[in-house]
Amino acid sequence: MTGVIAKQPREEFNTTALARTDRFDAWNQAVNNAFVPLSVVARDPGDFDGGLINQTVGPVFLSAVSGTASHVSRDHRQIAANDPGLVKLGLQLRGYSVVAQDGREAALTPGDFAIYDTTRPYDLYFDDAFKMMVVMFPPEALHLNRKSIATLTASRVSGRQGLGSLTSALLGAVAKQLHEGAVADAATVSDALMNLISAVFAERVPPSSPLSHERLALMERIEAFVAGRLGDPELTVSDIAAAHNVSVRYLQKLFEERQDTVSAWLRRQRLEKCRTDLVDPRLQTRPVSAVGMHWGFTDASSFSRAFKTAFGYSPSEYRYSYRPPQH
Repeated sequence: MTGVIAKQPREEFNTTALARTDRFDAWNQAVNNAFVPLSVVARDPGDFDGGLINQTVGPVFLSAVSGTASHVSRDHRQIAANDPGLVKLGLQLRGYSVVAQDGREAALTPGDFAIYDTTRPYDLYFDDAFKMMVVMFPPEALHLNRKSIATLTASRVSGRQGLGSLTSALLGAVAKQLHEGAVADAATVSDALMNLISAVFAERVPPSSPLSHERLALMERIEAFVAGRLGDPELTVSDIAAAHNVSVRYLQKLFEERQDTVSAWLRRQRLEKCRTDLVDPRLQTRPVSAVGMHWGFTDASSFSRAFKTAFGYSPSEYRYSYRPPQH
């Protein structure tokens, strides 16, 4: 299965305690274990220092990575050997780097960030000592298709203005918390992070065939209508079309222009509501099957399969992973 992040508690690695001659090789292995198969070339392997602090929060993998001058790359051979189909975001915390992919290069200074896709070759260049916050997540979390994501890779997002500044500030705060100990309130943190990150990149997607004002207004009415009936298991594509006096084909065409389908979008909306309810402390006594049924999933097995496909965990596993520790 691609696009799934394995659960991992907070884990820290540092080269400080190792013999200097062993540090680079150990860091190289730690990086490959944490992410995807990579090649790392250090400017001076005999004088290398580095570390990683990793933790999974929901469907998101966090890693505070530090090191000295080096070049990180991922090539076609490594992709063929292991391709989890994930997207990575790198926020520069200290030093300077260049992210290169899809014929573009993003030069990052502290506060800036860029995304890159593990399904295609990329390069990261660090000319000196650096610290970077890396966020790895399934592409579905961006609410964009692969074609749109490919237009956004290796493009610098400034951490000094607009949504970029809010995202940079939140990521910086999460990095600080990760250094101090395990990130708490994982469900809240992962949702907040991905909501901001997806908003940043949604506004940067180049227009292709923009919807007219009339069709945009229609889409807004459709979204509001569906939001009010997500819990209705009988809701169909035909119902949605009829409620808005359009044909099923026209409705499907509207969603095709967003590189989506009506049924896939409807399923995602329901699954997101279920995901939120599963970690809501006020609903901890509600059975998992009842959560699914409340949002239109009438069969517990199909709900569990759909949830695991989307988020990498069964509903029960997801709920359990966000329970506060018992004292």
